[in-house]
This record gives sequence, C-alpha cells and structure tokens, in this order.
Amino acid sequence: MFKPEVYKLRRESLKKDLQKGLYLFLGNNETPMNYPDNTYHFRQDSSFLYFFGLNIPGMAAIIDIDNDKEIIFANDVDIDDIIWMGPQASVKELASKCQIFETYEFSKLSDYISDALKKGRKVNYLPPYKHDNMILLHSLLGINFQEMKTKASLSFIKAVVKLRNIKEEIEIQEIDKACDIGYQMHTIAMKLAKPGIVERQIAGIVEGISLSYGSVPSFPIILTKNGQTLHNHNHDNILQKGDLILHDSGAQTPMFYASDNTRIVPVSGKFTQKQKEIYQIVLNAINGSIKLMKPGKTYMDIHLQASEILANGLKELGLMKGNIQEAVALGAHALFMPHGLGHAMGLDVHDMEDLGQINVGYDEKIQPSKIFGTAFLRFGRELKPGHVLTNEPGIYFIPELIDLWNKDRKFEEFINYNKVNEFRDFGGIRLEDDILITETGNRILGSKRIPISIEEVEDIMK
Repeated sequence: MFKPEVYKLRRESLKKDLQKGLYLFLGNNETPMNYPDNTYHFRQDSSFLYFFGLNIPGMAAIIDIDNDKEIIFANDVDIDDIIWMGPQASVKELASKCQIFETYEFSKLSDYISDALKKGRKVNYLPPYKHDNMILLHSLLGINFQEMKTKASLSFIKAVVKLRNIKEEIEIQEIDKACDIGYQMHTIAMKLAKPGIVERQIAGIVEGISLSYGSVPSFPIILTKNGQTLHNHNHDNILQKGDLILHDSGAQTPMFYASDNTRIVPVSGKFTQKQKEIYQIVLNAINGSIKLMKPGKTYMDIHLQASEILANGLKELGLMKGNIQEAVALGAHALFMPHGLGHAMGLDVHDMEDLGQINVGYDEKIQPSKIFGTAFLRFGRELKPGHVLTNEPGIYFIPELIDLWNKDRKFEEFINYNKVNEFRDFGGIRLEDDILITETGNRILGSKRIPISIEEVEDIMK
C-alpha cells in the first residue's frame, strides 16, 4: 500500500465532485477455479484499490456524504482462517492503513443501505462486472440484472474517472517499475525465439519473470506466430525458420500497476526483406505518432495521423493507392489496422474500462468514430499531463477480411487487392510502447526502451 494519507486525500478529492447521498464501493471476492476452495489468484477491484488500497477479499466501503462518514464493511478472520492462512490483521487494523476508523461486519452493509433507502436517500454505485457482486447489488437495491449497468451512477463514474485518468507521481513510479519488468519479459523472449521451440515454452518463462517480481502478468500473454489474430492466446505452435513472433505482454507490480508492450521478432534471427519492409512502416508509425503526443492534442487526431503514416508506407509498396488522406478518412486503411492506436493504462491494463470505455476515453468534445477501425479507438480525448496511454500501431494481413472486402470490391480505389494477396500468409506486425504525457510533451515509460529498431532486434537475437 501507499502511505495512509494518499488514500485519504484521494477520497477527499473525490467527495468534492459528489452530490449528497451514499456512494458504495464493492470489493471483489475469491473466484473458484473448479471448486470453492481452489481459487484463482485474488485481485481486488481497481477502484477499491485506488481509494482504499486493501487487497483483501470480502470487503465493501461506503462514503456517506450526508453524514460525513467513511465506513469499511468486512469480517474479521476466525480460528479456521488462522489455521489455514495464518494470523491476519483485524479489519480495524486494515482500515486504519487507509485512514478509515469506522468499521462494521459485512452483514451490516444491508442494514445500512436499507435504512438509507427507507429515508429516501440515493445509493450510488459503480457498474459491476463480477457476477457475485451483481447478485449482491440485486439483494441490496432490488435492481434487475438487465438494468444494473445502465442504472449505475454516471456522476459517480465521471468523478472516479476524473481522478484516476491523471496519474500521480507515485503511480507513475509504479508504472515505470512495471515497464522495467516488462523489459526483461520481452528481451528474454527475443533471446529464446529459435526454430523448433514451442510457443508455450517461451510464454511460460515470460510469465515466470512477472511472477518472480511478486505479481502475475497484467493480462494473459499473447505470443504467437499468427500475429494476424489480434488477441491470440494460443501457444501450441512450433516455431520455424521464417516465422515472425508477435509478443504482446505486460507486468503487474505488487501494487497492481500495469505495463503493456508488443514486439516482433524473426525466429531465424534475421528479418527477410519483405518482413523488413512491413516492419519499418510500423516502426515509422509508432515513432512518428509518439512525437505528436503532447498536451492539447487529441489522441483521435494522432490515431489518424499514425494511420496516414501506415497507409503512405503501404502505398510505397504498392498495397494501397490513391489519395491517402481520403483513404484514411473513409477507413480504407483498416483492412490493415482494424483497431485503434492505443488505450489508457494504469491500475488496469485497459484502465477503468469496467466504468465504461466511453467515459474514460471520450467526452463531450470528442466522441467515438463510427468508421470501422477508428471506431475501436479506446481513447480519443484531448491529452493532458498525467495521462498514460499505449501507442500500438500495426499492420495485419487477415485472409478472411481480405477475402470479404475483395468480394465486395470495397475501397478498390484505394486498395490493390492483387498485391495484397501476395501477403495473405504474412501474419501481422504490431509495436507498442507505454507513454506518459508530460507538461511539455511525453516520455516512454520504463528505464529504457525495449529494443525496437531492426538492428536492435537482430542484435539481441544473436
């Protein structure tokens, strides 16, 4: 945990944007893998962590604006817990670590909320994503499951997003640590990629590095020779000479802050000429768009400019043609990059998307595009100091998408399908760095950038 006053100050800042009523925070519970006592590694809800810092299952908290109270609801351990798990701090001791001094047994949560409802007071909550918390909310508030997300308090959501979107210095330090672990995860993967190796042998070692630093990876590792599948979690392929490995992974620190990076390596240790040409286009896009990231710019504009860099490079290779600005505006480039340039990152690798991605990445000024590809941009709003985002352009040759567009003669004024079909077995290339927006521009997070140029990648694989 951070120092107790950190959590107190965060709650005080939050309360400035809250109206009267009750504000309910539900922590997470243990999640069984296959029977109740065999659980997945516990991970607390990120908003609960942000405001209370306690990575303990079976907790809830209330900020009661009307009565100026902050309360934690949880049960002390009993002798059975101690036998199996060892001595543990009391709820009061735990609550004091985040400067809360009023605690009740968890069963009292229902009484507290019931009393508030009888008095006509409003109970505000954040959108639930765990089924057990949905059931609890239904029990506490009587809300139908189908309406649970739509009836969540939008003002509460926006107040939380407003704080969490701008990272404090202590948070940035944690993300730097996560990126440094990620550096080791990626560089060891580069050294291990050899013909005859099964993908899971590398993925297992990469995950082990994260675990050795005290926490699990920030998301399930993507490590595959089939990089044209954007989120490919299969690790069964045997690597062969000529393959490209797309490796997208990140670390989570013991304080639960994330990193998220992607690199490409040639299994043979050297890129072919064809691979170099596509790789260099993506490299130009990531380097070119990072230079544009600074306060006052919208990430929507930077996404479109990165897309133009990609499309111009593809035009030079004969894969695209015509007016590139027009092609990008209409979404023709999305045949090759059917996703957005990046997303917010922090306590969650896709930060706060449980609160509604549109509330995190967009606002009244900047709204999501409806054009395929750009519609999947998760963060489009104006950049401000303290924002942390990923920057991850890519070029993918997805045979099924190529065939669908070719059949419909879609954007044939911008796409040379005969040339594209020469690349249909190419796979995909994505490069990704984690970026902090500063007062004057940006910096790549972590002590040093993971090898990314063609020369750097080939050199580390020797």
